[in-house]
Amino acid sequence: MFTKILIANRGEIGCRVIATAKKLGISTVAVYSDADKNAQHVKQADEAVYIGASPPTQSYLQIDKIINAAKATGAQAIHPGYGFLSENDQFAQACADNGIVFIGPPVSAILDMGLKATSKALMEKAGVPLTPGYHGTNQDADFLKQQADTIGYPLLIKASAGGGGKGMRLVEKSEDFVELLDSCRAEAKSSFGNTDVLIERYVINPRHVEVQVFGDAHGNYVHLYERDCSVQRRHQKVIEEAPAPNISEDKLAIMRQAAIDAAHAVNYVGAGTVEFIVEQDGTAYFMEMNTRLQVEHPVTEMVTGVDLVEWQLRVASGEPLPKSQDQITCQGHAMEARIYAEIPEDGYLPAIGKITHLSPPALNARVRVDSGVIEGDEISTFYDPMIAKLITYGDDRTQCLVQMHHALNDFHVGGLGNNIAFLDRIVRSEAFSSATLDTGLIAKNESELLTRDEVRSEEVAMAAVISFLLQLDQSKSPWHDRPLWRSNIVMTQTVEFEHADQSLVIEMRQACDDYEVHVNGETIHLDATLLSNTCAEIIIDGKRQIVPFYHDTTHHKGNLTLFRRANAFVFAPKAVNYGADDDADTAGGLKAMMPGMVTAVMVEKGQGVKKDETLLTLEAMKITYTIKAPADGIVQEVFFGVGDQLAAGDELVAFEKA
Repeated sequence: MFTKILIANRGEIGCRVIATAKKLGISTVAVYSDADKNAQHVKQADEAVYIGASPPTQSYLQIDKIINAAKATGAQAIHPGYGFLSENDQFAQACADNGIVFIGPPVSAILDMGLKATSKALMEKAGVPLTPGYHGTNQDADFLKQQADTIGYPLLIKASAGGGGKGMRLVEKSEDFVELLDSCRAEAKSSFGNTDVLIERYVINPRHVEVQVFGDAHGNYVHLYERDCSVQRRHQKVIEEAPAPNISEDKLAIMRQAAIDAAHAVNYVGAGTVEFIVEQDGTAYFMEMNTRLQVEHPVTEMVTGVDLVEWQLRVASGEPLPKSQDQITCQGHAMEARIYAEIPEDGYLPAIGKITHLSPPALNARVRVDSGVIEGDEISTFYDPMIAKLITYGDDRTQCLVQMHHALNDFHVGGLGNNIAFLDRIVRSEAFSSATLDTGLIAKNESELLTRDEVRSEEVAMAAVISFLLQLDQSKSPWHDRPLWRSNIVMTQTVEFEHADQSLVIEMRQACDDYEVHVNGETIHLDATLLSNTCAEIIIDGKRQIVPFYHDTTHHKGNLTLFRRANAFVFAPKAVNYGADDDADTAGGLKAMMPGMVTAVMVEKGQGVKKDETLLTLEAMKITYTIKAPADGIVQEVFFGVGDQLAAGDELVAFEKA
């Protein structure tokens, strides 16, 4: 076994490999760019080497810099993770040329599987089922159109060197073929430097299923069952699960054996994934082979109990596979949801910035979180905006679904937009929960999945009271126990929030044993207690709820985020006004409820004022508070001026009712 390895990657997969290396007693070396100098994979590794500027082309894709880092630190092997150089034959060859073990397949296997046309010719020879189509080398446009007309429409034109949905065109009728062929080739040249294409029949309502395979240098091959990755948007996977539901065991057995045959055909060593396009009846056709570890590998680990990274390290060091096929079992069901800093409801717009609050669900044997960031880290424009991968396990698919729903509700992110609510809508949708899966699931259900959940009046009331209690708690106000009670005056607080570009005005007062809140024409009675600075106990109509929240004191408005139903409802305080009820005895003084500073004084001693006329304003806890006349009357005294600092309980104005 190796004693030191270098990880030629970053973020979540960098941390994932480090965790297994530590378990095996292997020292680790991280590499990092300018943007990643404080990243978690750098902090968790035993050593770290700087390799260049933030753009990947100047750092993580620089083969020479990574090889030099490995040689300088004495690393015996390099784990490429996924993405970046993980399937780059030149990188694998550079490792070999420098006496460094590439923790991945042989260069020949990468080359054989790197081009779709080449790999499909090999698979056809090995008897692996292929989608009907043309996978040959003749790239003449007229010849390709003849082949297309023979195959029939609809069909797909695919860039031979393509991937990730690029270099792919759907052709629905013969007269569109040439134009779409030219478009596909132009994109293929720009993205991959290769204009070769192949043509395949378009499978209606296809599923995307992949089989995890492993090979060693001793000629042993196994599969570790399959994963369904059908839930995609723009050809990018969103939720994956294992095993694949609603496919007969006979069809799955054919698929698993085909995957082993594919690996055997190219003398594969290490972890690989054979991907299939699958008809609704379970008939599978080879699509491609990813010659690396997959992002969604944790679901396989959950159902098989196998640490795939450990197997990678053992096989790369020359050991045989730790288990034979009959020793590998699949138990239960697992799902992975990719949590991204993006806003699905706004066209999946990336949400770049600082993660000011990060609270994942409680981890246990059935809930796992793989992440490369912590609270305070930045999501930059240079790399994939993944925050974390949430993986759940259940004894069956139904139990796993429930576990995922609850885990998403308990995953809280503040400071930037994210797709957690979107993922939860998918999990709760009829199509997904019934396992009616195909790659168009999201597109077909956009009206349901991309519609934001509206904040409810009850939640606005919660936010108003929690915000108020937070201010009192932080100010150590003497009115904390009865914050809206005043001698001879029944105080009413009017709060104005901004939420989703709308203004919300909430009026609240404290009754005998709860808060009476008026919002959106409704009157809501609730009791609230702060349990911590991120959690409150709320009682409405005798029903007790624990409500998580986040108060962003780094924001100039002191935004309050309420986490409800997998949503993060953000409320930005605009103003707070204090007054008194019409029937209250308003003789006496008006006092400061918390420390602050006077920002404006609108009245002077002896001045007559009308009810609700502004007397003065003050700023406390980054919010402007307006003190209004509780009734028509005379100002007897003003005790503070502009710029004066206040303590909680200080009398601001002596007032006499007219």
